[in-house]
Amino acid sequence: MTDKRERILVAVSGGVDSAIACYLLLQAGHDVEAVYVRTWQNEVDPFGQCPGAQDLKDAKSIAQSLHVPFHVVNFIDFYQKEVVTPMVDGYAQGITPNPDILCNRRMKFGALMDFAKGKHFDALATGHYCRKKIAENGNAELWEGVDKNKDQSYFLAQISQQQLNFARFPLGDTQKSEVRILAKEIGLSVAEKKDSQGICFLGKVRIPEFLSNFIDDKPGEIVKTDGTVVGYHQGLHRFTLGQRKGIGVPSNSDHENYVVTGKDESTNQLIVAFENTNEPTLWGKQYHIESVSFFDGEYPDAAISLLGKARFRDPSTPLEFTPIDSTRAEITFDFPQRALTPGQVLAIYKGEKLIGSGIYSLSKLGRAKVSA
Repeated sequence: MTDKRERILVAVSGGVDSAIACYLLLQAGHDVEAVYVRTWQNEVDPFGQCPGAQDLKDAKSIAQSLHVPFHVVNFIDFYQKEVVTPMVDGYAQGITPNPDILCNRRMKFGALMDFAKGKHFDALATGHYCRKKIAENGNAELWEGVDKNKDQSYFLAQISQQQLNFARFPLGDTQKSEVRILAKEIGLSVAEKKDSQGICFLGKVRIPEFLSNFIDDKPGEIVKTDGTVVGYHQGLHRFTLGQRKGIGVPSNSDHENYVVTGKDESTNQLIVAFENTNEPTLWGKQYHIESVSFFDGEYPDAAISLLGKARFRDPSTPLEFTPIDSTRAEITFDFPQRALTPGQVLAIYKGEKLIGSGIYSLSKLGRAKVSA
């Protein structure tokens, strides 16, 4: 955080993290206001599980407790168009997009950032566990949070340098346990509120259930890698590569469970195999990524050794980044990775510093067995 007094808008979700982010900025002497974002799902709840009403109530309570002005913005239509529709379209096309990353790029640090600038705020703050630093050349850098169990830099892998410049992350140097303790000490009503789970802003809704409201089922065969039919599915959009549960095919006599290893859109077949066979269609070391970008704009012109996080919870893993052109690259991991799926985001690091990202491509993937 900067030592200069700033007028900062804090995105308050109704949870403890954004509440303490707001508190820490106040303690640092900044002029702080809170904002809660309404999305379409907060208004209409076809699943009966949306936490929107309670989150709004909690966000308002947080602002009152901290004595800061409180705003509510309605991004229902924007969220539907810019986050929900691309996610649904992606699954319909057989890829697995990450709505949380899309939400951060297009809504939090897109539409909400524009709202903050329009109200003449100097910055927009969130409760993400990550750190922002300023390099010697004046560029903003995004670093992992100190709490490695909560580090959320992965979810910000696709924001731009301009968006990062305007962002503030008060929790970057804080442990989650400290946040809970501090919230109790200052008497916040959300001190023990559970962290939100599931799709960005949608609550605890399973993706297959969510997608069934937008994509028509198209039943087909479930086959093993040798083509043997072992069952039937309701629609390929209901499954993702690496899925173990909910396939609908029983285990064999040795209690080996099937896992999804592929989808054949041309035949509408879901492909499965037993995981303990080191199935080569499930594990791989070489991948193509597209839509590659780097925060500093300095795209490597030759192969370079870096680190990558294939998913939010995955540790940083050594890889070789080989550019193909200005937006595509070949990635070779030192160790085979499990179930990396087209549409997912690869966050690229140099040490603890997030330097860029790419999206796993539908183009040819080179796979390798675990034993390779």
